[in-house]
Amino acid sequence: MNNSEKKRMNGEAEEENEEDVEDEGRDAWERTYTDERSWEALEEDESGLLQPIDNKAIYHSQYRRRLQSLSATSAASRIQKGLIRFLCVVVDLSKAAGEMDFKPSRMAVIAKHVEAFIREFFDQNPLSQIGLVIIKDGVAQSLTELGGSPEAHIKALMVKLGCAGDSSLQNALELVHDTLHKIPSYGHREVLILYSALSTCDPGDIMETIQKCKKAKLRCSVIGLSAEMFVCKHLCQETGGSYMVALARSYHHLFPIEPFTEVSARQLELSRVASKTCFSCRESLLTPGTNKAGPCAACTKCKQYFCLDCDIYIHESLHNCPGCESRRITPAAASATMS
Repeated sequence: MNNSEKKRMNGEAEEENEEDVEDEGRDAWERTYTDERSWEALEEDESGLLQPIDNKAIYHSQYRRRLQSLSATSAASRIQKGLIRFLCVVVDLSKAAGEMDFKPSRMAVIAKHVEAFIREFFDQNPLSQIGLVIIKDGVAQSLTELGGSPEAHIKALMVKLGCAGDSSLQNALELVHDTLHKIPSYGHREVLILYSALSTCDPGDIMETIQKCKKAKLRCSVIGLSAEMFVCKHLCQETGGSYMVALARSYHHLFPIEPFTEVSARQLELSRVASKTCFSCRESLLTPGTNKAGPCAACTKCKQYFCLDCDIYIHESLHNCPGCESRRITPAAASATMS
């Protein structure tokens, strides 16, 4: 092989090497371009021109999402799953529970709703426990120990129904404190008090007992069946519970109707009332068979006449005078009358 052939072969080899290098460089550039996907970093503006995407906003939103995810994870870690509730239900069976402003009586209404509550409680909290405490004759008595049998609690309550004596809120709190403060930290300590009385007869300082319940982390809630009491409200505020008072009927006990004046038969005969009938029941105020006026009563405000039976019913059960209520004209009725 002569020199010219060697030079030609070397030149061809160098050209092939250069082409291979160019191909490798082009492939590397294409791979880099493909990997970077730079076209995805462009967006079209309102005028139709391409412009780079604002990555700062994207990075900021991603950072916010990471923060929210971390916050949610940390919050979830603080929540104790499957928390067991230990609840003491305190039922006030003092003489105030015998009042009949709730029909047929406060005691009957309490028993009915406590039974429904116990069944619903265990239906929603099958691993939790309930204990019953009653207040009677100024003493708090443990009716049932903490347990998970709804039938046992309901049966024990129905057997002990009966109201007598005064109510003592402090004795009840002392008893539930001794029962619940031994519960381990995984259990939630709750107290539900159904209170009928308007007072409490306590042997000591109830404020100290409230602070002791607060320190033991007892959450006390009260349902009042009469007017609102400061000590019950203070108890719920200190322990983080809720205080609810049932129906506006306590207003009638605070501001009762004035007694009706007795009207003699002579006064009724001389009155200008033509019908001589009771304004409430519309029964005749005259004695049957004799057509003579019998005893009755009159409201001092509306001057209407009522029979003695209606007088008793108005003051003991109704707590409203039908004559006075009928004189009140609503705005809608007044506008209709004027039109």
